[in-house]
Amino acid sequence: MAIKFEQALLDYPQQRAGAARHPQSVDQSDRRVPINLRQSGPTPVEMLISTRVRKSPYWHLSVESGCWRATVYNRMYHPRGYVHPEEGGAMVEYDSLIHDVTLWNVAVERQIQVKGLEAEAFVNYVITRDATKIKPMRGKYVILCNEEGGILNDPVLLRIAEDEFWFSLSDSDLELWLRGVNTGKRFDVSIAEIDVAPVQIQGPKSEALMVDLFGDAVSELPYYGLMAGQVAGHDVIVSQTGFTGEKGYEIYLRDATLHAEDLWYTVLRTGEKHNLRVIAPAHHRRIAAGILSWGQDVDQETMPFQCNLAYQVPRNKDADYIGKQRLEEVRAQMEAGNPPFRQIMVGLRFDGAPVTDYANDFWLISQAAGEEPVGYVTSPWYSPELETNIALGYVPYELRDIGTRLTVKLPPEYVGADGNLEVDAEVVNVPFRPSVNPNARERAKAKGIDFAD
Repeated sequence: MAIKFEQALLDYPQQRAGAARHPQSVDQSDRRVPINLRQSGPTPVEMLISTRVRKSPYWHLSVESGCWRATVYNRMYHPRGYVHPEEGGAMVEYDSLIHDVTLWNVAVERQIQVKGLEAEAFVNYVITRDATKIKPMRGKYVILCNEEGGILNDPVLLRIAEDEFWFSLSDSDLELWLRGVNTGKRFDVSIAEIDVAPVQIQGPKSEALMVDLFGDAVSELPYYGLMAGQVAGHDVIVSQTGFTGEKGYEIYLRDATLHAEDLWYTVLRTGEKHNLRVIAPAHHRRIAAGILSWGQDVDQETMPFQCNLAYQVPRNKDADYIGKQRLEEVRAQMEAGNPPFRQIMVGLRFDGAPVTDYANDFWLISQAAGEEPVGYVTSPWYSPELETNIALGYVPYELRDIGTRLTVKLPPEYVGADGNLEVDAEVVNVPFRPSVNPNARERAKAKGIDFAD
């Protein structure tokens, strides 16, 4: 299978040629490797399917369900489109998510198991939050940082037992980091990827579908709670989690390479009466919820204080962890009004035609039309509920305040009716709209504190 983009580039205006050759002037001098801000547009290549990139146990099932394009995530092919553009594309998939229920192939969330007598102590050393407060059969959204405070990964961490944790990864190879850490520390643990592959069940009808699969007990599952169950006679772990602000669950199938078809087809059959649709991860909804995408919104040179993840740095964790000293220094600098970075993440509303697909580039932000860029958009999309384009992006620290007026330079396909490439934008609060389950940052804020246990 190959996805072709030749015509897309041929159709792209020649005015992009100069931007492709010359870097932009956004100050990224605090980074070792600046974000590539050249506006080069669609990519005129085929996506090669080879054995250097893995096919997950659900890959052929996604193709069977209509997957027509994919990206690479954790060195696996990741479905990113089922409904074709001429049939409404990603916005049709979005409608199913917010009105009915959807099935996602998210096997790219590779599961790294840490197991052994010192599993808790090891996990507590590599994450910023307090692992000792995670009870068996519960989970948490966590981050792992390097010694400089940069975010290496932001997985969902599942505690399966007293002596067993699973890191459900975002898009960076955490197993090698964990093994490297333990080469020197020698905790009594084993560290390895396991044959467990998740799917997500997301949308307002997800609970009804899950009750059909697992019985009424699933209705008692708390947010980030876990339960053991079976699908088609095969063992699974269920969590109430997901990459949206909608009600949703994940089903982690054990021995997934053997039983993927049984789980997939069972969910499809069970979901028929709930109007289930197989879709790609809904980035338009996760943006509205303020959920970040590693590699797109954050990376190993991004500190949690730059990207709405400051709540992941606790004030009451006595135990040492990787990056603790640097993160506490940065917090002190922040409180003194002297942040050690130039750019900070904000939420944006902006004009122009509705953004209904993934951006090819990090779009540029200026203080006013015609001026040099000062920041960049990382995740833009259109929100039907808010009837406006929304985005996450980075701007200079002094432009972070709610209500700040800015300009976003759009690619030609999203230019508004007036024909202007540069459109008005405004800094707004994140999240953009409420989620069914408020995240830990929102819950901490409601308690009047700036960190989550």
